[in-house]
Amino acid sequence: MEPYGVEPLPDKPALPGSVIVRDSVDEVIDAAAADLITQARACTRAFGDFHLALSGGSTPEPFYRRLMYDPALRDFPWTRTHLWIVDERRVPFDDERSNFAMIRDIIVEHSDIPRTQVHPIRATEDACDSAYEEELRANLEWREPGHDRLDYVLLGMGADGHTASLFPHSPALNDNGRLVLVNEGPRVTPPDRVTMTYLLLNASRFVAVLVTGERKRGTVARVAAGGEVLDMPILGVAPLAGELRWYLDAAACPDGARA
Repeated sequence: MEPYGVEPLPDKPALPGSVIVRDSVDEVIDAAAADLITQARACTRAFGDFHLALSGGSTPEPFYRRLMYDPALRDFPWTRTHLWIVDERRVPFDDERSNFAMIRDIIVEHSDIPRTQVHPIRATEDACDSAYEEELRANLEWREPGHDRLDYVLLGMGADGHTASLFPHSPALNDNGRLVLVNEGPRVTPPDRVTMTYLLLNASRFVAVLVTGERKRGTVARVAAGGEVLDMPILGVAPLAGELRWYLDAAACPDGARA
């Protein structure tokens, strides 16, 4: 036990990129939100807009809610933000499994982001992956070469080491030069998905990976130990000219157990 009853944080696991460890989920969100708004301000100053790609799932939901109510984040530049979806299930937007539905209900409906700058994946339509890729290119191509990329991507990580909808040994791991792909087949947790590929993710300016909870501790340890991308797709996330930063709470760290 540390003086005054303050327990030390667990050691940072040796993950690729930089690692931020905080004791609680709320403190993890504090750190992630501070970095997000810093990136948003910097990009709007430099380029006039900010291209933000968000993931679905239960882990980032409290983060998204914080963006809406925290006074420190009230000046987030939503009017200059383009909102993209990292991956989507092939279900309608009124389906509770839709990633966009959750993000829409929390962020889109409660911010002043222009609706023309909100880019859902229309996952039930034919050729939805090609259409989303074309939409991305059309909105990014006006920037100077080298800056025509996503500015900030928020990812999670499943207990099996998947991220976005890039599942172990699934077809989308072989992206063949595509930015967005339909991922389907027996290796994909149903329903079929549409997902950004490594090519797009690894071109991004800043990639954040938010991992919380004891349930992810073993997976974090496996990632730190290294391995094959086919077995642990999160290991394929390696920005070429950007930053990769992990945000972990103590419970998710391999030595995070408390006495």
